Amino acid sequence: MEKRRVLTGITTTGTPHLGNYVGAIRPAIEASRDPNNESFYFLADLHALIKCHDPKRVQESRREIAATWLALGLDTDNSVFYRQSDIPEITELTWLLTCVCAKGLMNRAHAYKAAVQDNEAEGGADPDKGITMGLFSYPVLMAADILMFNATDVPVGRDQIQHIEMARDVAGRFNHIYKGQYFKLPEARIEESVAVLNGLDGRKMSKSYNNTIPLFVPEKKLLKLIRKIKTNSLEPGEPKSTEDCTLFQIWQAFADENQIADMRQQYENGIGWGDMKNALFELVNDHLKEPRSKYEELMNDMGYVEEVMQKGAEKARAEAGARIDLLRKTVGFGSFV
Repeated sequence: MEKRRVLTGITTTGTPHLGNYVGAIRPAIEASRDPNNESFYFLADLHALIKCHDPKRVQESRREIAATWLALGLDTDNSVFYRQSDIPEITELTWLLTCVCAKGLMNRAHAYKAAVQDNEAEGGADPDKGITMGLFSYPVLMAADILMFNATDVPVGRDQIQHIEMARDVAGRFNHIYKGQYFKLPEARIEESVAVLNGLDGRKMSKSYNNTIPLFVPEKKLLKLIRKIKTNSLEPGEPKSTEDCTLFQIWQAFADENQIADMRQQYENGIGWGDMKNALFELVNDHLKEPRSKYEELMNDMGYVEEVMQKGAEKARAEAGARIDLLRKTVGFGSFV
């Protein structure tokens, strides 16, 4: 059976948090251990420049994310782990794809349309005010990320499905114009079973809302943040619902079946919110204690992390170089002899 190629990018603009771990990192690392998969994971630092012009923040985020994935056990022998910016063939492919991509397709991109709508809502004369070409055309860069390695499966949330469809459109257009099957058409992989965690305020955990719990904060800080999670006013002894409860939702993401059943019963018995928060801290802290120690070790040994990233770039470029050579000839480039 032909192996499936799974590709995941991680934008380097923030510090990994519990929501990232449960929703993306943990399932990706599990997928990398599946012998039926060929896994590609990359730090999407080119994408980071679309919304972050702080070089220190981008650089620190790259360090934190690389160390996080390695601390959590990513097997780099059985996957390709690289920085997007280390693969110049991706930017060259982005241009080749840009030249066959219809502007009308980019006009329909959700992020661009939302930015235009915000400008129009403010009553400005220019609907494109503040919108860069990076924001407008980043679905083409995303398509290049995927098509460079002919990924077959791209795990995404439902809000990203459009970008996979755009990658398919651009790939099909290139294949049609140059009369060949140069690119496979990727498929969005929607992980229905993957949890989406809420943050401190009950909304989806996101750095945009400033409501996250960073993955590897020290124990005291972790306890302090968990105690900040919003709850209702029910007193100890009053039965509580597990539905729409952020504390229980996070508990489910880290507990086994027996622990989940036991805590559900404690909710019915009226566990106090303080006791629940202390129990949740103990559970999450135990789960993260070993990888936190490894993470701290890696953050103090960037020489090793850099070595891992360079090896990943070598593996990625070995394939990207061969593909871009073929595509250069396809569009009419190359030497005269």
